[in-house]
Amino acid sequence: MKEKLEALKIEALAKLQDVSNPQELNDLRVKYLGKKGELTEVLRGMGGLSAEERPIIGQVANLVRSAIEEIVEAKQEAFVQQETLNRLQAEKVDVTLPGRRLAQGGIHPLSRVVQEIEDIFIGMGYRVAEGPEVETDYYNFEALNLPKNHPARDMQDSFYLTDDLLMRTQTSPVQVRTMQAMKGEAPVKIICPGKVFRRDDDDATHSFQFHQIEGLVIGRDIRMSDLKGTLQQFVQEMFGANTDIRLRPSFFPFTEPSVEVDVSCFKCGGNGCRLCKQTGWLEILGAGMVHPNVLEMGGYDPAEYSGFAFGMGVERIAMLKYGIDDIRHFYSNDMSFVKQFRGV
Repeated sequence: MKEKLEALKIEALAKLQDVSNPQELNDLRVKYLGKKGELTEVLRGMGGLSAEERPIIGQVANLVRSAIEEIVEAKQEAFVQQETLNRLQAEKVDVTLPGRRLAQGGIHPLSRVVQEIEDIFIGMGYRVAEGPEVETDYYNFEALNLPKNHPARDMQDSFYLTDDLLMRTQTSPVQVRTMQAMKGEAPVKIICPGKVFRRDDDDATHSFQFHQIEGLVIGRDIRMSDLKGTLQQFVQEMFGANTDIRLRPSFFPFTEPSVEVDVSCFKCGGNGCRLCKQTGWLEILGAGMVHPNVLEMGGYDPAEYSGFAFGMGVERIAMLKYGIDDIRHFYSNDMSFVKQFRGV
């Protein structure tokens, strides 16, 4: 049996020296050292040995096993090192190559305009208020002095979800919710940015979804002159110090009196150009003194308090500010369009 073990050792070591890959190494390990391997088969004959021979053969068997295991481990380590070297070679980096420029993001022009408007009004002491995009008929219409069947509702073709729920057509409901939350306390100075929705055909100047920013001020002795001064400061910070405003009489159910607000064309300085259609003026927003009915439904005594409100379309402001001729560009996901506004 001792001769068998020595012969097995010589055979195993010779074959292990010639292995060329990890799989072949593992197969030989199992062949010689596995539970059903050749070393185990030889050792099964130890039952026929005398008591004096068993320790000697056991010692020889352990030496054979140790010799085979030692070369298996050495080969495994060599294969691991070679694999590491191969990977490093395949994944090597040429440090002399020029670097790869990372794609640079940018702020969407609508987000940029919203942030700029917010900064201007926050600088004037306003705070930003928000509200739900799915609104009740009461907050979207009735609390804004548009009762059921009011003809002015036809001005805003709405997306109704139920008889009482709709996608808000304006951010004015946020003003009502804020007034009610204040429980008649003053002053109130807020702006309300957000998405609004109207059933409209998409074209160069219209979209079924767009953005508004509305403002509300309530206090004692608030006058139309306060509204004009506020808007004058806003347009000068937004469009330039030489920009002027013009108020034209208009009608909105929730304000009385109501005005349309124009700004002098910042491209031609009011002299007339293609942008302002040779008029020297650009319409940007609507405004007015808060209607007494709206004040009362908001929890304020119109005999004691007054206020003004204004609302503007963010897309309209952005189109004028950046010379964009089609509102659909804002929603097209065209990277060539968005990239133009990096660093603006």
